[in-house]
Amino acid sequence: MKETLNSINDLVWSNGLIYLCIVAGIYFTIRFGIPQLRYLKEMIRLLFSGGSSAKGISSFQAFSLAISGRVGTGNIAGVATAIAMGGPGAVFWMWVIAFLGSSSAIVEATLGQMYKEVKDGQYRGGPAFYILRGLRSKVFAWAFAIVTIASTGFLLPSVQSNSIALASTASFGLSASTVGIILIVLLSIIIIGGVKRISRIAEFVVPFMAGAYILMALIIIAMNFTKIPEVMSLIVRSALDMDATFGGIVGMAISWGVKRGIYSNEAGQGTAPHAAAAAEVSHPVKQGLVQGFSIYVDTLFVCTATAFMILFTGQYNVVHPEGGFIVQNLSDTIQAGPEFTQYAVSHHFPTIGGGFVALALFFFAFTTIMAYYYIAETNVSFIAGKGKAMIGVWILRVLILISVYMGCVTTAEAAWTLGDIGVGLMAWLNFIAIILLHKKVVVLFKDYNEQLKQGIDPVFDNAKFNFPNMEIWNRKTSKETQEVSPQDHV
Repeated sequence: MKETLNSINDLVWSNGLIYLCIVAGIYFTIRFGIPQLRYLKEMIRLLFSGGSSAKGISSFQAFSLAISGRVGTGNIAGVATAIAMGGPGAVFWMWVIAFLGSSSAIVEATLGQMYKEVKDGQYRGGPAFYILRGLRSKVFAWAFAIVTIASTGFLLPSVQSNSIALASTASFGLSASTVGIILIVLLSIIIIGGVKRISRIAEFVVPFMAGAYILMALIIIAMNFTKIPEVMSLIVRSALDMDATFGGIVGMAISWGVKRGIYSNEAGQGTAPHAAAAAEVSHPVKQGLVQGFSIYVDTLFVCTATAFMILFTGQYNVVHPEGGFIVQNLSDTIQAGPEFTQYAVSHHFPTIGGGFVALALFFFAFTTIMAYYYIAETNVSFIAGKGKAMIGVWILRVLILISVYMGCVTTAEAAWTLGDIGVGLMAWLNFIAIILLHKKVVVLFKDYNEQLKQGIDPVFDNAKFNFPNMEIWNRKTSKETQEVSPQDHV
């Protein structure tokens, strides 16, 4: 089974996917005029503007829901794994894919808003919706929906719960099964409340958890301020084949940096458009820009904080591709994952270090599981016909609870392999879709910029463009928009 999973993972994460992510990010960056920098001030303004409605959540709630999905195990355990497998240079390539990925995130989130629907009394949307409505391919849309349900409903939650269990066992001595039971009880209470409860919890928990973790990182960075030039030099030299120690694994640095970068920030993977579609905004581009900013929070802030703590303190190992270690600062019994970060924090704060990271990881990973549930539920709603969605939703709830428990009691290697397969399959399908649909986003950006130049708050009215299957944006008829199921489309 292990060999089979590794073979599938190698096929999904071939160089083709890595090139696709990078080339698409470069193309979108150029095509939209470097939106990551050009609209930075607008991103921050939009983050706190607008409100919620009976059908949709606010921009900040959608941002928090997306961040709860982006900021998770990848920011603590994923960064450590990237360093262990690709050396310090992997951090540089995480930065690169974050900058380029921000443009991909803007495109996919805007598409999520463009093709959202009102289902079950609330906004629903995501790649399956814009593939069906924009590309008019039911087979392609269903393929993405099925892969996403399998990935976010079963494969990916186990990665999050596994990291929680590892950190809790190391810091608090709890058994994996005990952690699993605690998680499924808490998760059950939240997911039964639906998207409104999930978004409300994310709105309060996400700023607190990210703020506390970054504050700890800033304290450690301040304590090692003189080492910043040395560590930055190590990261860049290792990434660009200019360091003798890590010169032989530059390919691994690129591969693991891109892989863990995508896993962490989820840019182009197709998860964030689900949260973006749930927002109540007057123009699709607004939520696209908000989601583009979330990439910065995830990778440039949180992931970088983790990487600096690990590299400042030297609490890491780097695996040699042919066996053994290129760098070994820790025991070979310590798995690449949250324990690297726990050792890094404990290096300066021996009493609270391990417990602090375990607690941070719990909040990061648990809110990510909540986001995964919402994404899976949205795709169940997409596939299910009218009146049948709740049956699928209850099956999904049981499935994700089983996944969470199994993740706690399985090995980290198996959990990460399954998670990588899920992320990779979603990324392949979604990147193809947004590349084929991006020209429509170009039109919306032109409309948005024209209204900004006129000094008015942009409002999108599809009646001016007559894009098919975007009835919810026809301002004259949006109030009467009816629920539409996949079966109603050709």
